[in-house]
Amino acid sequence: MWTCPLCNQQFVKNNQVHSCGDTVLNDFLKGKTEYTLSLFSHFVNQYKKIGAVSIHTTKTMIAFASATRIAYVIKLGKNFVDIVFPFPQPYHDNLCFHKIAQVPGSQQFNHHFRMCSLEDVNEEVRYFMKLAFDAGS
Repeated sequence: MWTCPLCNQQFVKNNQVHSCGDTVLNDFLKGKTEYTLSLFSHFVNQYKKIGAVSIHTTKTMIAFASATRIAYVIKLGKNFVDIVFPFPQPYHDNLCFHKIAQVPGSQQFNHHFRMCSLEDVNEEVRYFMKLAFDAGS
């Protein structure tokens, strides 16, 4: 593990490129509706039930990590939260992902999930959250 001397984030690779201190979590949460904040908080709490996760901000998104990055909040809307789970293969047989896209030039498949209610984090979603957590540990 490599720890950035400026922001203290830990990474698997030495000198990994990251958004070092450009943003903080409050930059993303500022001005969001109470409803969206409750969705985000619920998602964080559900992940913490699976295992120890840390939250890091980048210039454009909020990253969740165990040993490596396991999920990304890419948009906090007025009444929803868009989340991406990166996996090394596509999981087409599901009801929770509205889009699965391969990252060009890689073996990463981004699985897009839109959370509109607390109940959206159901058994199926928790299964994929754990799958991502285990892969990133």
